Amino acid sequence: MYDVVDSTDRFTGRVFRVRTDRVTMPDGSVAPRDVVSHVGAVVVAALDDQGRVVLVRQYRHPVGRYLWELPAGLMDVSGEDLATAALRELAEEADLTAARVDLLVDLHTSPGFSNELVRVFLARELAEIPEADRHVRGDEEADMQVSRVPLDEALGMVADGRITNAAAVAGLLAAARARDTGFAGLRPADAPLPR
Repeated sequence: MYDVVDSTDRFTGRVFRVRTDRVTMPDGSVAPRDVVSHVGAVVVAALDDQGRVVLVRQYRHPVGRYLWELPAGLMDVSGEDLATAALRELAEEADLTAARVDLLVDLHTSPGFSNELVRVFLARELAEIPEADRHVRGDEEADMQVSRVPLDEALGMVADGRITNAAAVAGLLAAARARDTGFAGLRPADAPLPR
């Protein structure tokens, strides 16, 4: 059951590829299923010592507008572990380092058609990167706005529809839960991925 009979590639790009799998169903029939195969991503809920979370406002072409999000990026550096990728993205997008990183939550963002897995980390003990050592942002990141917002205010932005990015919503809710439980029970940054 659910065995792939055959697979046809439809599109291959830098971030994802699209294929059609023919899959055996429980009744024995075979049905086509289009799949977006994604490289994966990391997201960082960076919480400072004043209880503020770092948000970035970035233009997202598929939705045609700017979105408030958490710092994030693709798993597109060969051999890079997930926590290192998260810290790289935090540095590139928010000019910050973090001395402490824990795992908040893993998300399958759209499992009805994609295998995309996003791992959301909690970064604490933040420090500014010196101006001379900062990443030069290009493309959509060139006009990215970086803000620090009290975590409860960010939750309000989720509730009133100002934050709609799924990974940001999940990350902010998980960060608030972690804060409210005294950061007890967080998984280590290198915990195995869900299977």
